Amino acid sequence: MGTTLPASLYADTARPAVPTPPLAGETRVQTVLIGGGFTALSAALHLAEAGHAVAVLEAHEPGWGASGRNGGQVNPGLKTLPSEVERHFGPERGARLAEAAWTAPDLVFDLIARHGIDCAAARGGTVRAATADSQIPALRQLAEECAARGGDVAWLDEAEIAARTGTAHYRAALLDRRGGQVNPLGLARGLAEAAIAHGAAIYGGSRALSVRREGGRWRVGTRHGAVLADRVVFATNGYADRLWNRLRRTVVPVTSAIIASAPLPPEARARILASREVLYELGEITTYYRIDDAGRLLIGGRSTLGERDGPDAFPFLRRQALALWPFLRDVPWTHGWNGHVAVTMDHYPHWHEPMPGIIACLGYNGRGVAMATVLGREVARRALGASTEDILLPPGPIRPIPFHDAWPLGVTAKVLQGRVVDALARRVFFF
Repeated sequence: MGTTLPASLYADTARPAVPTPPLAGETRVQTVLIGGGFTALSAALHLAEAGHAVAVLEAHEPGWGASGRNGGQVNPGLKTLPSEVERHFGPERGARLAEAAWTAPDLVFDLIARHGIDCAAARGGTVRAATADSQIPALRQLAEECAARGGDVAWLDEAEIAARTGTAHYRAALLDRRGGQVNPLGLARGLAEAAIAHGAAIYGGSRALSVRREGGRWRVGTRHGAVLADRVVFATNGYADRLWNRLRRTVVPVTSAIIASAPLPPEARARILASREVLYELGEITTYYRIDDAGRLLIGGRSTLGERDGPDAFPFLRRQALALWPFLRDVPWTHGWNGHVAVTMDHYPHWHEPMPGIIACLGYNGRGVAMATVLGREVARRALGASTEDILLPPGPIRPIPFHDAWPLGVTAKVLQGRVVDALARRVFFF
């Protein structure tokens, strides 16, 4: 099945994986998806529901990458304001994209409900929290724009956000009730099971090694077989490899780490996001956290490069948690893990169609649970005949990032710089 699933809280608690044996021999489908994360699983499910012959090739198992390791936040929106999305993509397409992005959690929770996916889902809302006064004007503008577009949002002043979080760390916040949380590995496994139940073929331990044109179709080769398809979709996100090197170099794989506590005592549990909201801080380097269904605190942020695991692997996150909540000093930490998210230079997801029958969709900038699910649906719509004008994102040119091979050094420097900038803005130091 490829590399063993990385250690994490999710690996220990998610619903069992559905069997996805490796591809053996040759098979024919209409569409083959490379990658087994939310983009591919959503696309496979939507295509299979439409009676379309579809296969997924995953090097390890569904949810092995960021889809099964992320913070579990189902957040509405993009990194830019809705009005900026509309300016960037035009009034008609931009409005459709903004609407789809800010309502993206609807699709996630609808799929969970329709397919009975066991993934510890809760819809307590997303809190965007300002750690400095300088962040408040932009946050206020976002609140006004979301409200003007019909979003179920509320402004939280300093006292209200302190009451919700159990810390006096924040100046103000925006609560968007459309957001929520899941066990992301459980969601990935549930989507895989639903897709298979509707006729999709999902092959684990089946890394795509070659893509070439053969007899009027595309032939995607693996170690022990091949898929012949009319269409190939690259859905590899932060784990894109050198199979398509130019595509790999269009995103920066940024490492994010998470630690998880043991279930909190009831008195602590009642003080921190008691309604199962999820929170992410504004600033240069995002910190995010939530309380899961068992009452554990999961807190995450940017980390050092290289895969690491264990409750002591990321001491800066433990220091940050104790700075926010000194009353957690005696709570043990049980898990720690990290993985890659794909960041684009313009902070938008990218859609590419460089030649007939080839699609690539990647670059979710830390918002992949909701947006990858939506854009997986768009992949399905395109494969079923929707025009490029009708899908949410216009196909764009593949532009590798200059000096991409130096990204580890650049990311490390950016993280350190961002932590300094954030600390100066709020006059609180965690490092």
